[in-house]
Amino acid sequence: MGPLEGVKILDLTSMISGPMGAMILADQGAEVIKVEPIAGEQLRHMASPHNGVNAPFYSCNRGKKSLAIDLKSEEGKEILLKLVKESDVFMQNFRPGTIDRMGFGYETLKKINSNLIYLSISGFGNKGPYANSRVYDPVIQALSGATDIQADRESGTPKMFRIVVADKVTSLTAAQAVSSALYAREKNSSGQHIRLSMLDSVIAFFWPEGMTGLVFKDNEFDVRKLQGSQDLIYKAKDRYITAGAVSDAEWIGMCNALNMQDLVEDERFATSAARVVNAQERKEITGKEIAKWHSEEILERFQIEGVPSAPLLDRMELMDHEQIIANQTILRDMYEGFGEVRQARPAATFEKTPSQIIRPAPKLGEHGKEILDNLDIGREEQERLSKEGKVIILE
Repeated sequence: MGPLEGVKILDLTSMISGPMGAMILADQGAEVIKVEPIAGEQLRHMASPHNGVNAPFYSCNRGKKSLAIDLKSEEGKEILLKLVKESDVFMQNFRPGTIDRMGFGYETLKKINSNLIYLSISGFGNKGPYANSRVYDPVIQALSGATDIQADRESGTPKMFRIVVADKVTSLTAAQAVSSALYAREKNSSGQHIRLSMLDSVIAFFWPEGMTGLVFKDNEFDVRKLQGSQDLIYKAKDRYITAGAVSDAEWIGMCNALNMQDLVEDERFATSAARVVNAQERKEITGKEIAKWHSEEILERFQIEGVPSAPLLDRMELMDHEQIIANQTILRDMYEGFGEVRQARPAATFEKTPSQIIRPAPKLGEHGKEILDNLDIGREEQERLSKEGKVIILE
């Protein structure tokens, strides 16, 4: 039984920014009902399906139940409102104003369920010139400084992360915010509205070291001049590795491992601050020495000397890496129709209330009958709604 056992969540979100957050809560024991349009949410259609479900959708929606209904119909609205009455959390990521026009805004739903935790995810927030604009991850990367952080160090050409970043950071923030609101409700017996924008989530995520130069107004500086120190990729004889020395002890260890003890007292690198200022020169010197070694040999020397280091793994290699195997990071479960399904396990391990993946990602409308049965909607009515295209009922 996970820590959120007994919590019921209605997930009306789509793509990644909301669904992944709701999935984290499902992993932690919440019952999550994914409420989708009859055609299914957009992410279902963005890759080739396997057993009716594609991989990106699966990895953002495992553990959920699916209810596909027409929320434009009166019957569909009535079904959702019945679910709201018995739910703890309502999550949506429509553009600002859309959910209100649909008849499911916070002010409406709190009259039905005053204890409801209501999460609204937007791209940019509820006001400002971008508030009503469409959004995808690259747009948030553009506005958040991500392309500056990732810019080519030589040419200055802006670059984007090659994976979805903004959506996933927002999902993590969403899951944390919902958990905190549930805890607050336990203390004051009241629901509340949480507003969360992708842009705010990403800027907050980048701020601690990505925006260092902007923290003190009277000591502002161009942080790009220091970011070269983060590109700690070196080419050994046989493959790329990473190694870093932040503390004095780690720097001494690196010098010992590379047989470069003379650099320990070199004033360019004698302190942490000096090593940051002279980061590029330090990297060039150590890089030339690392290139003389086979990766396994130099990594062993780094480990002995207490220098943080590792090989650069590609995405196929990580599946068989000894540390990832030791952590049981990748779960392998057998599901009918899917065969072996591999997922990263829920990262947080709870001693007394363990997280778990309780079911695969649902097919569209897979749990419609079960959910309507629980609402005491009779079989004949279910068949009528199904024939009229207002709900999907799978046999």
